Amino acid sequence: MSRQADAQLSGSQRISRALLTLISPRGAVFLLLIVLLLAITALNPSFAEPGQFIRFIQRVAPIAIVAIGQYFVIVAGEFDLSMGSLVTAQVVIAGNLIGQDDSRSIPVLIGMLVFGALVGLVNGLVTSLLRVPSFIVTLGMMLALLGGVLYWTGGAATGNPADGFREIGRGGIRNVPVLDIIPWAVLVLAAVLAAAIWFTKTPFGRSIIAVGDNETTARFAGIRVWWVKTSTFILSSLSATIAGVLLVGYAGVHPKVGQGYEFIAITAVVLGGVVLGGGRGWVVAAAAGAFALEALFTLLNFAGVASTWRDGIQGVIIIAAVAYSAAVFRGRRKSPSVTSPISGKEPEPFAEPAHSAPQSRPNEGNHSTQKEVQ
Repeated sequence: MSRQADAQLSGSQRISRALLTLISPRGAVFLLLIVLLLAITALNPSFAEPGQFIRFIQRVAPIAIVAIGQYFVIVAGEFDLSMGSLVTAQVVIAGNLIGQDDSRSIPVLIGMLVFGALVGLVNGLVTSLLRVPSFIVTLGMMLALLGGVLYWTGGAATGNPADGFREIGRGGIRNVPVLDIIPWAVLVLAAVLAAAIWFTKTPFGRSIIAVGDNETTARFAGIRVWWVKTSTFILSSLSATIAGVLLVGYAGVHPKVGQGYEFIAITAVVLGGVVLGGGRGWVVAAAAGAFALEALFTLLNFAGVASTWRDGIQGVIIIAAVAYSAAVFRGRRKSPSVTSPISGKEPEPFAEPAHSAPQSRPNEGNHSTQKEVQ
């Protein structure tokens, strides 16, 4: 539909379109998040206070950043199961190499970023060039990193970085009116999300979606599929590194601090309507999925539900979200309109171009066909 036609939509049509967006796979997560936040506020009214709410965002920030990184891998048609172990490894590296010497913070931080990028590079190259399924590659990397962490720490909490480094995860801009504090973690999340939104709009970001939608077509279009997929793994590992930096200050140094983050990230991305298998999704919805997931666990905590139900509920969410997305997209394939693999949005219904020539009937000769074209 053209912009002029869109401008002529009536109020009821616009409301109907908005409602359809809300119940779509990528729009439903925002509706779910609102409902969960209202339910939490009903059980604990102090949650709605600005100071409490900003602390909630601070707590979710590392999870949301990991989900943003996982989004790029999944939308390219792959998985990254090594993110949780990489988060743990980065936390242990920071805790043991920085110590109480603030002067080591910058060199160690640079080393952590290089190490994270190297892990992503290995995952991407083995997956794309050696054609080993990413599930197996990243599972192996997850076990390798976890084994290294356990060997280094002996399975116990070791290391304590300087307060200046931990301030990144637990500090912020203080004495702010109403909020009292704006945590650095919230600002880092805002910066990462803004960068991710910008990146998805670049030609390379569209190439990631194109590769996830149809790798063969993308290769024929001249896209270097191996590099695109490798880049998504690098982005994923860098996001895990950033999450690890924040968790050092917020959760401390422990060999289990990042345990399960890979599955939380996948759940959040799926909850955000990103299609497993690649080609469709919205990075903002993936981040919203992390907030909705944490809001759900917060609600269950306030309701007195045992924490042992957490993994089971997470599994049910994955199954339900994937089933819902599959049903919606199956229905869309039967409709006249399709989803564009480049933008990830619903395109306009197909229409015959005004300048196209009508096709000749099988029983008409070449002379009549030429006259029609003319």
